[in-house]
Amino acid sequence: MKKFTDVKELIASLEADADKFYNKGNNAAGTRLRKGMQELKNLAQAIRLEVQDSKNSVS
Repeated sequence: MKKFTDVKELIASLEADADKFYNKGNNAAGTRLRKGMQELKNLAQAIRLEVQDSKNSVS
């Protein structure tokens, strides 16, 4: 559950950069957003693997 909380916190922290990039055209914010989205992807993959391992070990 810790990783899921980390995902929610990461999304909340990226909101300001998303606003700056999409609404104000700030390219540096776009770079930060892309980096954060890559981290989000990695966290999501880690959660997927954790869930799959848990499901497999119960069966």
